[in-house]
Amino acid sequence: MRIEPASHLQPAGTVLPANETCHALATRLASETQGEVLFDDASRGRYATDASIYQIMPVGVLVPRIERDIATAIDVARDLKVPVLARGGGTSQCGQTTGAALVIDNTKHFRRLLELDLEQRTVTVEPGMVLDHLNAQLKPHGLWYPVDVSTSAQATLGGMAGNNSCGSRSIAYGNMVHNVVGASAWLSDGSLVDFGPVSGLGARASDIAQHVKQLAVQHREQIHERWPKVLRRVAGYNLDIFDNQSEKPYSADGSVNLAHLLVGSEGTLAYSRSLTLKLSELPRAKVLGVVNFPSFRAAMESAQHIVKLGPSAVELVDRTMIELSLANPAFRPTIETALIGRPAAILLVEFSGGDKASLLPRLKDLVDLMGELGLPGSVVEMSDDAPQKNLWEVRKAGLNIMMSLKGDGKPVSFIEDCAVPLEHLADYTDGLTEVFARYGSRGTWYAHASVGTLHVRPILDMRADGAAKMRAIAQEASELVRKYKGAFSGEHGDGLCRGEWIEWQFGPALGEAFRSIKNKLDPINLFNPGKIIDPPKMDDASLFRFAPETAPRPYRRIPLTPVLDWSAWNVQADPVTEVTTAPGTGGDVTGGFAKAVEMCNNNGHCRKFDAGTMCPSYRVTRDEQHLTRGRANTLRLAISGQLGPDAFTSEAMHETMDLCVGCKGCKRDCPTGVDMAKMKIEFLSHYKKRHGHSIKDKLIARLPDYAHAASRVPWLLNLRNTLPGARWLGEKVLGLSAKRSLPAWRSDTFWRSPGDASMFASRDQAISAARDGRKVAALFVDTFNGSFESENALAAARVLHAAGYLLHTVQKDGGHHCCGRTYLACGMVEEAKAKAGALIDALLPLAEAGVAVVGLEPSCLLTLRDEALVMGLGDKAQVVAGQALLFEEFIAREVKADRFQLALKAVDKPVLLHGHCHQKAFGAVSPILEVLQLIPGAKPQLIESSCCGMAGSFGYEASHYEVSMQMAEAALLPAVRKNPDAIVVADGTSCRHQIADGAQREAVHVARLLAAQLT
Repeated sequence: MRIEPASHLQPAGTVLPANETCHALATRLASETQGEVLFDDASRGRYATDASIYQIMPVGVLVPRIERDIATAIDVARDLKVPVLARGGGTSQCGQTTGAALVIDNTKHFRRLLELDLEQRTVTVEPGMVLDHLNAQLKPHGLWYPVDVSTSAQATLGGMAGNNSCGSRSIAYGNMVHNVVGASAWLSDGSLVDFGPVSGLGARASDIAQHVKQLAVQHREQIHERWPKVLRRVAGYNLDIFDNQSEKPYSADGSVNLAHLLVGSEGTLAYSRSLTLKLSELPRAKVLGVVNFPSFRAAMESAQHIVKLGPSAVELVDRTMIELSLANPAFRPTIETALIGRPAAILLVEFSGGDKASLLPRLKDLVDLMGELGLPGSVVEMSDDAPQKNLWEVRKAGLNIMMSLKGDGKPVSFIEDCAVPLEHLADYTDGLTEVFARYGSRGTWYAHASVGTLHVRPILDMRADGAAKMRAIAQEASELVRKYKGAFSGEHGDGLCRGEWIEWQFGPALGEAFRSIKNKLDPINLFNPGKIIDPPKMDDASLFRFAPETAPRPYRRIPLTPVLDWSAWNVQADPVTEVTTAPGTGGDVTGGFAKAVEMCNNNGHCRKFDAGTMCPSYRVTRDEQHLTRGRANTLRLAISGQLGPDAFTSEAMHETMDLCVGCKGCKRDCPTGVDMAKMKIEFLSHYKKRHGHSIKDKLIARLPDYAHAASRVPWLLNLRNTLPGARWLGEKVLGLSAKRSLPAWRSDTFWRSPGDASMFASRDQAISAARDGRKVAALFVDTFNGSFESENALAAARVLHAAGYLLHTVQKDGGHHCCGRTYLACGMVEEAKAKAGALIDALLPLAEAGVAVVGLEPSCLLTLRDEALVMGLGDKAQVVAGQALLFEEFIAREVKADRFQLALKAVDKPVLLHGHCHQKAFGAVSPILEVLQLIPGAKPQLIESSCCGMAGSFGYEASHYEVSMQMAEAALLPAVRKNPDAIVVADGTSCRHQIADGAQREAVHVARLLAAQLT
């Protein structure tokens, strides 16, 4: 436990307790609980933000291990008069989970399903359970929890209850409040109270219910006059549980349930111990109609008619979102399936039920309706599950796609979930568009057309005039909401950005009623103060993450000379056209590095556990520190001076970056494009310049340099694996785990035994053949496949030769060319640049002649398409990158072009495929599957796994061995063991080593499998 004073981090406009109080709190928590007590600057900084524009440094953080830790923390905080803030995924968009309080993180240990009642269709869960994880456990029973928020992979049930979350299908299932039937929660005096149907409450809960009922009776006239009459109303407290004003009653039978009072209270009334939820039958079938509209207004006018068909969802995607999706390689193939020409907007209209046959006529009804509305031929019908699922994933990523805009201006959340009746939706959106235009901005629209809640965020620069524009736009938007009898807060809660609008919505009398409810349950204002009751102004600049120059503590970047080229991020964007300026013109004193880091908007997508790679270290530690978001926040705080001088190259920063395995999962999976692997290279370069390189660093980095010499005496170097005591000594001196075997050196390297020399041609011969239209390939043999597994390189050569390709491989005197990957892993960027530059120079004439550069090791070949482009190597690097392909990518491309024919024998065993992280990051896993399917009888099965845990040298290091094995055991090794007869294919050398060490199974490169099947 580290305890640091608040000197660097205390923001103006918030009141942190005195340092003596903070110290006493940390000391008591450390001695009286079993939880992790985090009071250092960096830890507090990682919990200072959510997915909003705000930042408030907490007093400290507690990660409780047992239930008693939470109760004790509440007692200790009450004694010391320190506020308490319960936190789930930290993805709130309005600042609900930021505050000068003791933050208690429920997500690491309080995520269990406590009780499942299949007969009553209810489930009781702890507040830290993630929605997707709950639904995965419910699926075998044919049930689900239907409040399907777009952040379902990281949203916790406790956070969803705090916000009164809604989701895409609220038209069918209602909001969170409609699907909660009970709660057990601590009050600020430490008592544990059960909240549920009023007919069965205990004495304390009954007293609370009676108080709320009296308020409802007292303010009946105001409730009927001021309360929004729409489904999507989440502001204030649910006083109307005793006088329902919602389109959908809170309870099916009209009874009153006191648990509904806590839903939407943003953690200000009580601290949830558990939640009891109402479940629904999982729809057995779904069909989707995608309606293409020539204008945005036409889509808005149509929504009120479409909902009469009884859909389970009607979701909007506007033209800007369509364009952003088309520009994203991960989303383009999916969004293209939904489009007819170039629509101005599309509506995703879903029908669900018991079977497909009964739903198909409803799709026809939609087609007929659109014809009646003057839009015949506008519907793309999707009845198959896979394309529907893919399209919904794009829609769910809508916010994050929108937030991928580069530059200081960003789409800002403050009016993004106003809800209006459907008959006014078109006029409301037109009016708000005019408001945006008056303030030099525009909005991107998406989300819940079915219930009149459209998410829209104008682009504002909060470091400049964004706050003033935000205030002016909010005021004009409020007038539109009132004109059309809507709700100012329709889904994402109040928090800091809409708290001050509660009284505007409900009036002073109901505002005082809300205060009375707060005082009844939390009279000492312990829980999350400053939310709902006595909130700050939405434009209080002292609370902004990026405070403007006019603020007491403006956000400023510390000048930094980066070693990589980050100029693509160093731009500004026009808030109307979203066109960016030229690279390097954005005014960033860090050359764009800071702007790249600041792309993290805290959406928490890196906390997911579903298919994909990101973030392997978080998946095994569940620590905010070892999360892409946690690292990005720490980097941002460091390079803006908020963690003190020299924080960027500090040991605390190194500790934060240490478990990043450089998988590049975030490069592909993060919707805002945070590339933490590249950021780690930048960090390591600066850190090592200050602290120096270890012997281990030099040994790993320079492996390509001494590999040629080492291969002459392999028996000597291999003694480390066989000589008693050598492993122990290697761990003590070099830090390489004694539990690991190291790759075996050999004398028969690829360069000493290149096989049939007739397969290879000189460079001039290869270039001449390419110009003559012959089939040619340049085989890039890396250090690992050339020195340790030469059979892979030889197999690749045999396969390509058998398919009729003339081959050339680049070499140099006294060794071979290297991409620089090992140097990059150790932060030696200048050395890596020299190595990559020499390789590119050797490959350039071939690339210019159109000869494909074919590589075997993903991390090496893909360096040419990634890091080599940001090391200042000029246009030649781009030329080579344009021809660089993995072995399987090359074959897949040639097969599609009808240039690759190969006679192969059938396989009679299952084939399992583990994709290398970098293959996944560059979309290069599908080509392996395509190539494997060339083998008769092969039915390759992809192992749904994250990183294998080796990640180059990472898993060999003693300090990382346990984490490495945990990563492997998460999915990869169990899948291999489960299929003892399968052929295991893994193209990554470290992946193969992990499988050998962890499962005692040989995994082979795809080239070896193809070569073995040659007839």
